[in-house]
Amino acid sequence: MFKSLRLRLAIASVVAIGVSLALLWFAVGFLFIDYVGQQYHSELNAITDTVTARLHVQNGRLEMRSPPSDPRFASPSGGRYWQVQTPDGRVMRSRSLWDVEIPKDDVPLEPPFGFGRVEGPGGVTLLVQRSALEITDQGVNYPFVVAVAFPAEELIGPLDEHRARSQLVMLMGAGLLLLAAFLQALVVLRPFKRLRMQVADVRTGKLRQLDAAVPGEVMPLVEEINLLLCERETAIEKARARASDLAHGLKTPLTVLSQLVNYLPLEHRDEAFAQIDLVRQRADRQLQAARLGVEQMLATDLASLIGKLVKVLDPVARTKNIGWQVEVEPGLSVEADAADLAEALGNILDNAVKWASAVIHIEAGCHDDRVVITVSDDGPGVSVNDREKVLRRGEYLDTEQGGSGLGLAICADIMAAYDGSVMLDDCDLGGLCVRLEFPQKGGRRVPPHPV
Repeated sequence: MFKSLRLRLAIASVVAIGVSLALLWFAVGFLFIDYVGQQYHSELNAITDTVTARLHVQNGRLEMRSPPSDPRFASPSGGRYWQVQTPDGRVMRSRSLWDVEIPKDDVPLEPPFGFGRVEGPGGVTLLVQRSALEITDQGVNYPFVVAVAFPAEELIGPLDEHRARSQLVMLMGAGLLLLAAFLQALVVLRPFKRLRMQVADVRTGKLRQLDAAVPGEVMPLVEEINLLLCERETAIEKARARASDLAHGLKTPLTVLSQLVNYLPLEHRDEAFAQIDLVRQRADRQLQAARLGVEQMLATDLASLIGKLVKVLDPVARTKNIGWQVEVEPGLSVEADAADLAEALGNILDNAVKWASAVIHIEAGCHDDRVVITVSDDGPGVSVNDREKVLRRGEYLDTEQGGSGLGLAICADIMAAYDGSVMLDDCDLGGLCVRLEFPQKGGRRVPPHPV
């Protein structure tokens, strides 16, 4: 339901803290109330014992030798009250009750202490504890009821104060626990943030594998990702090896075909030789791209890469008396796979060699964190109406040069994979200017079109 781990941890923490504080509130409140109640029960029991100890049987009825000496009993509304009800209906009570008599009938209990609630002198609410006792004299039982009371406010006031203080403590505790839960979420999720950054570095080629220095709970995930990276690297190497083998394997059949072409009629011989040369050029370029195989997604030095591509195509350019002008910003590199860039630039340079008359100009620089590579030639160029056509897969201009119609389309696919673009325009040399632009950092966004 919730995709965010941070949200899940926050909800779980809030629920756990709320339940814990609620239980703590009831537990602490119950313990405090029980403790206070026991203290008052003990005090009232002691008063009951004191009053009972002063009763005796005289002339067949209960009498009190002398009232308890506690001064709180002697003054009106003194704070402690006692009353004795004898079987013959007489009532003996402390002076503190003044003219108020505690009812003989049961009064409602005051939960959770078990005290009765009555109205005392001056309208003050009293909490009463009643005890039914008896004294035996010469085999005769004399039952009586002792009622002991104290002001309700004496108990309710501290409880209210305790609740107010407990609420403040609980709120402070809740705030601290929520802060701790928030910090805990940051600490717990930090390895995942570090893992995400490492995965980004792997994607851009800065790392080969993830660092194993992670918590034990994350280790299985890291191990599985590292195994996947190893398998991916092995698959890439195998694919490049197969491309190299394929390029090598085509050379012998092409040589044989070149010899067999000599037996064709003269009107078809030149066309056959041209197609064989086209296949050989593509095979050589694929072989060179395979040999350029640096680790995928490492930062690629553009000066080195362009230099290698120019070296590959220079023999063909010399036969046509084409010169090279290369201007690459020193130290310029880009987070992209060298094989991808070799494929994209190779197609463009291959076209430039086909169409240029005398010069090919290559310029590479960085502007606002974006790499810009331009390839210009002094050939016939491409009309504005045909520029979108040559960028579509399988479409090419109907010329004597021939071709598969894939070169610029493949280049456009690769540039799109790096969040880049390919633009065709006129140039000062008089021919076509191909402009490649893509981020210097960030790596490949989506897998390029397989070529």
